[in-house]
Amino acid sequence: MASKENTRPSKQLLHLVFGGELASLDGVEFKDTAAIDVVGVFPNYASAYAAWKSKAQMTVDNAQMRYFIVHMHRFFDPS
Repeated sequence: MASKENTRPSKQLLHLVFGGELASLDGVEFKDTAAIDVVGVFPNYASAYAAWKSKAQMTVDNAQMRYFIVHMHRFFDPS
């Protein structure tokens, strides 16, 4: 009899993608925190990166618009 393969899903590594217009190009302070665009929470880095890249490309004409990826899973397990 063949052994069953491990069908357990891989560990979920949540990532948050968000962005907005910065107050200046020298830092990461947002001009208007109420206008921050929360793109979403993604189950892995690859899907978060795809969302980040899409948003970044849509706003390429605005030099002060920035999008970020936050590795949320590191807040849950810092090691």
